[in-house]
Amino acid sequence: MLTHLHLRDFVLVDRLEVEFQPGFTVLTGETGAGKSILVEALGLVLGNRADSAMVRHGARRAEIVAGVDLAANPEARAWLEAHELDDDEECQLRRTLGADGRSRAYINGRPVPRQQLLALGALLVDIHGQHEHQSLLRRDFQLHLLDAYADHPRLLTTVAEHYRQLRKREDELQELERLEEEAGGQLDLLRYQLEELQTLALDAGGLRDLEEEHRRLANADALLATGQHGLALLEDDDRAVEPALARLESQLRELQDPQLAEVCELLEGAGIQVREAAAELRRYCEGLTPDPARLQEVERRLGTIHDLARKHRVRADQLPALTTDLARRCERLEGAAQRRTALQEEIAAALEAYEKACATLSASRRRAAKALGEEISSRMSRLGMPGGRVEIQVEALPPERRSLQGLDRVEFLVAANPGQPPRPLARTASGGELSRISLAIHVTTARRGGIPTLIFDEVDVGVGGRIAEIVGQELKTLGEQRQVLCITHLPQVAAQGHHHLKVSKVRKGGATTTRIQPLHSPEQRREEIARMLGGTRITARTRAHAQEMIEGMEGD
Repeated sequence: MLTHLHLRDFVLVDRLEVEFQPGFTVLTGETGAGKSILVEALGLVLGNRADSAMVRHGARRAEIVAGVDLAANPEARAWLEAHELDDDEECQLRRTLGADGRSRAYINGRPVPRQQLLALGALLVDIHGQHEHQSLLRRDFQLHLLDAYADHPRLLTTVAEHYRQLRKREDELQELERLEEEAGGQLDLLRYQLEELQTLALDAGGLRDLEEEHRRLANADALLATGQHGLALLEDDDRAVEPALARLESQLRELQDPQLAEVCELLEGAGIQVREAAAELRRYCEGLTPDPARLQEVERRLGTIHDLARKHRVRADQLPALTTDLARRCERLEGAAQRRTALQEEIAAALEAYEKACATLSASRRRAAKALGEEISSRMSRLGMPGGRVEIQVEALPPERRSLQGLDRVEFLVAANPGQPPRPLARTASGGELSRISLAIHVTTARRGGIPTLIFDEVDVGVGGRIAEIVGQELKTLGEQRQVLCITHLPQVAAQGHHHLKVSKVRKGGATTTRIQPLHSPEQRREEIARMLGGTRITARTRAHAQEMIEGMEGD
């Protein structure tokens, strides 16, 4: 439930702190005092879109902070935990709005996107505004109310999941058919191109090895001559390096001078290195047999590689990757028919699962529609519309109209007076009747929902007298189960509140500001109820009437 609200530089508010209690709280005040500012602020901190006009004139930034107790709200706690935003059983929502229109949202001190604030807010507070009469005329809103009353989140989730799976496979089939159409006669061409490339049998390092072999074969004569000359210099000539090193080492050792020992060892090592180099060079020369036929074959293969690279407009070293890509494309096109058959089977299975889930949801909606219609009709009678009734029609939609919400169209049909046939709400009720029907619907659906805090913003417009008293009783009874906040102009409703907040305008430093005052004492409540009864001129009789009304309501 809401525990407190802090406002700073918001519309007409410079700074305001409000604490909320469990039960039924009424907010009253003169017209234009700013009662709806509270609802606007709550809507903003719960994720509604912001408007820079909400920033108090002359201020740089508006700030709204709401405290929420989550002890009795496991769904909200689970949501916070899932998004790693949890902080015990207390939750703080914060929204800032700059005069430049920039808005920021926070949950428990951590910045979040507005949509996350909106998602969490939907689990915390349900606002029923006076302008929702127009929403009530929309069939999609009527469907939402029926599902809320019937507690359908799990069924709706199941239907939506099957719908998404169905759409995913239908989209995949559509894409597959598009690719097949675009490919047209390309498969034969792709197969020919792939065969050309696969004939090369060129792997990632094959081109490099082939180019190295070509360099050796093309320069075989020069390489062999140079190698043989090197062998002669190393060991085959009288002046060759290896024999010369051996002679010098022998001569130095004969001198038997200890200081030449290290030199002799170095010469011995050099001789070993020269012999090893000569052996390697000999093996190299032996492998350099000129092979004109192999050279011609390598040159032909390299020519084919570069021709194909030019043909496909890629570098020669990119041909292996191109081969892999063409193989995949051929495989995809060749397997399209098989995949199409598999997709069609998957679509049939997904459609069957979706329709089965829709049938379960539809059956539940029809049962709930009957119960909800009877309950609303009973409340309409209490609200001064005896004999009036609501029938909720649930019609099956054709298969092509399937959606995340299932295959039903819901419409609220109303007979405002006995003996009248029920007709669509938009073509039946007058303004006053629509207000009472709306209230009956909201109170009924709110009782069955799981939202812990309900706010009614002047939903009692258009009623008065005994009916207004019954409206207050309905809200008071609801307040015994939930936290209920109601903005009202009716003394019959205000007198029944467990708690009372008075909204007023005050002049402060040449500017007008809104303040909210809790009315704790019986005298304060009596004066406010008397004002609501008698307007600007409050008499002893008005006060007595107000006192009698308060005592009468407390005795109910």
